Amino acid sequence: MTHLPDFSFEEQWGAQERIAGLDEAGRGPWAGPVVAAAVIVLDKRAFLQEFSHVNDSKKLTAARREVLFEQLQESPYLAASVGQASVEEIDSLNILEATFLAMKRALEPLGASAYLIDGSLKLPAENMKGQAIVKGDQKSYSIAAASIFAKVTRDRLMKRLGAEVPPYGWAQNMGYGTAQHQAALAEWGVTPHHRKSYAPIRRILESA
Repeated sequence: MTHLPDFSFEEQWGAQERIAGLDEAGRGPWAGPVVAAAVIVLDKRAFLQEFSHVNDSKKLTAARREVLFEQLQESPYLAASVGQASVEEIDSLNILEATFLAMKRALEPLGASAYLIDGSLKLPAENMKGQAIVKGDQKSYSIAAASIFAKVTRDRLMKRLGAEVPPYGWAQNMGYGTAQHQAALAEWGVTPHHRKSYAPIRRILESA
């Protein structure tokens, strides 16, 4: 039986709090920005009636994520926002700090009073109450919804970038270091969209 998230973590904070779920997509790839999303469920009862099947984006097919993304975007039962950190920011800050930056940018428009974050680390130097939840995208509906927003947004972005440089196969590998991606790097070299601080890309640049 598939285990679905619930609202137990959100409810621990009390009904008066605006709790945002936070998640990211794109920490591991060799190319493209890192994307984060924040979601506040405004009406839990109505959300459950319509979206009880929402789950961690990694447990959903790409087609199912796309459908849910569109439905969640149109829903009056939640507020959502997406933030990014660029390749340049990743290279200058490091990927963890760039991910935190993208998350803060996602949080800013929502007026949240607290957040739930997928993983083991809370946002640094953030004047907001927060809770880190390991595998939170499988335990909290707010984080699960945020994972869908982050993943679909980044996948669409990588497909657009991939259309500019077709040999790298980003429409399929989303910037991860697959065999196709490595072969294209060997033949065509590093693009402006690559993360130059990442070891495989750095080695290519140093050997050029």
